[in-house]
Amino acid sequence: MQTHQAKRVEITIESVMESRLSAALIEAGVTGFTVLPVLGGSGRSGRWSREGQVSRAGGMVSVVCIIRPETLDALLDAAFSVVDRHIGVVSVVDCEVLRAERF
Repeated sequence: MQTHQAKRVEITIESVMESRLSAALIEAGVTGFTVLPVLGGSGRSGRWSREGQVSRAGGMVSVVCIIRPETLDALLDAAFSVVDRHIGVVSVVDCEVLRAERF
């Protein structure tokens, strides 16, 4: 089966910023992404957990995009415009997809 080169971008950001990030990605031409809740973790500020929180204000989400390599710069510019002033991590990895026409 033939595979095609793609980029997988994962952006972990505060839940309250998800709608702003989603809007920025759409404006940059990203046609698809998935938003996942983040249950907890550890970072520069130490361990944290979503447990016991009644609002989404203190939580985090992970936004995952699989895109064509040529759209990476536009996506990163859009993501950085939101992440720059907030808690957030952006990672990019090479991946392969089976149906390139979907990306």
